[in-house]
Amino acid sequence: MHPVRKQRLVLVCFIVVFSTLAVGLVTYGLRGNINLFFPPAEIAAGKAPVGQPIRLGGMVVEGSVRRDPDSLRVEFDVTDYQATVTAVYTGILPDLFSEGEGVVASGVLDNNGVLQATEVLAKHDENYMPPEVAEALANAHDEATGS
Repeated sequence: MHPVRKQRLVLVCFIVVFSTLAVGLVTYGLRGNINLFFPPAEIAAGKAPVGQPIRLGGMVVEGSVRRDPDSLRVEFDVTDYQATVTAVYTGILPDLFSEGEGVVASGVLDNNGVLQATEVLAKHDENYMPPEVAEALANAHDEATGS
């Protein structure tokens, strides 16, 4: 083999190995920070991982917000009109949080199927809804109407 070709082959092999190693390390580093979105129907069906960060999105069920009078603990139900999941959050809720409105809660699902939320995001304005929530609600509506 020609020395120049041998050098190029070694260089290409080095680049491939280095790139594979870099991608592997980045993936390994980010795997703990990934939190996937799940609508209530998928959580109720047991498709969401227990004990790992996830996001729950849907509509806050009317009359479901229960506040602890002695702390900032709030419990509320989220629905996609197919299933309902309870979320528990301790902290100050966003100003736009209200019953019957869109919400995305990030947290960890416990063994009882309750989301222990660490963050709650309410809809932004009259026309905005997080894309995942809008898609989940549209899918639930399509399944309910059979279209």
